[in-house]
Amino acid sequence: MKIIHNWCGGEFLEASAVFVGTIIGVGIFGLPYIASKAGFGIMIVYFFVLTILVIVIHLLLAEVSRNTDKIARIPGYAEEYLGKGWGKFSLIVSSSGLIGALLAYIILGGKFLTWYFAPYFGGGELVYTLLYFAFGSYLIYKGIKGIAKTELIMVLTFMLVLLLFFSRGLPFLRLENLFTFDPHYLVLPYGAVLFSLWGLSLVPQVKEMTGGEKKKLRLIISSGIALTGIFYILFILIILGVSGPKTSLDAFSGFALTVGDKIAPLGFVFGILTTFTSFIALGLSLKKTFQYDLKMTEKASWFIACFSPLLLYFLGNKNFLEVISLTGAVMLGIEAIIVIFIYKKFFEKKFQKKAPLWIYPLASFFLIGLISYIFSPILFK
Repeated sequence: MKIIHNWCGGEFLEASAVFVGTIIGVGIFGLPYIASKAGFGIMIVYFFVLTILVIVIHLLLAEVSRNTDKIARIPGYAEEYLGKGWGKFSLIVSSSGLIGALLAYIILGGKFLTWYFAPYFGGGELVYTLLYFAFGSYLIYKGIKGIAKTELIMVLTFMLVLLLFFSRGLPFLRLENLFTFDPHYLVLPYGAVLFSLWGLSLVPQVKEMTGGEKKKLRLIISSGIALTGIFYILFILIILGVSGPKTSLDAFSGFALTVGDKIAPLGFVFGILTTFTSFIALGLSLKKTFQYDLKMTEKASWFIACFSPLLLYFLGNKNFLEVISLTGAVMLGIEAIIVIFIYKKFFEKKFQKKAPLWIYPLASFFLIGLISYIFSPILFK
């Protein structure tokens, strides 16, 4: 009975909830709009390829984390295996990626909170954005135990909300909305899809929660990312299938035009839950990065982790789709390459032989994706 509890409940369930709840975040809401531009079929191809590659990258880091005594995040492992210079570079990349993600959550989370509560209580977007930020920052300050329980409740809640949302929109679905393709937007999905599947910063955290047990860690990572990919495809299918050319950047505005305004509040609740769970978990991960890798105090780590994205928000960065696409294609792409070479050095040190050759085409894929995105004229209107 104890074994069943460990695998089906308790720490395993909480670790899975933290991992999946963090991945399913703000990225989900921009995906239907991107699919309306590039095509549903192209999105399926992107998800199929990137889901496999993202799982591989996460498993590589999991193997390094399991077999390294040092308590660290990606920058700490980079310093351990690649040297101090790479450690500093990795810290910049990882921190920028997490700050970009937190910024996206603040942007859209504040909007969803405004759309849901402003009709009842009044107030502007800034007020609700600050409330969203304040509550999330408080949970980040409290630490992983409180967040794990919050994640578990919220993951279950927004899955129920999505089920209701799906059943409401199904009668309005039109298959012809799914059969579109525009080669001009071929590169458009890359950064956003990569961002939406990414949970690399949570791998060391999940390792801590599972006690570093290999089978548990691998199962949480592989099943969590794969199920998230399926979850996204279903979400894109219902939103794009119903909205068609009316598909909006936030997913719900265009959807409500077809099925009726009464569905909008349900969508806003869904948006609040999905963005909020990811905000607190990634905020905690960034806090621990500063704490472990820069040896900063807990309070200083928390302050910088939470208030850096808020500062960017006040500086005018408020287009969440541009934020997640740039963060995904550039920062997360570079982070993937760093992890690959961390694993290379780890493998050679542990097994005293050359690393497998497949790591080089794997790294090349993310490099090509990064270059293609940078030189592609991608516009979000």
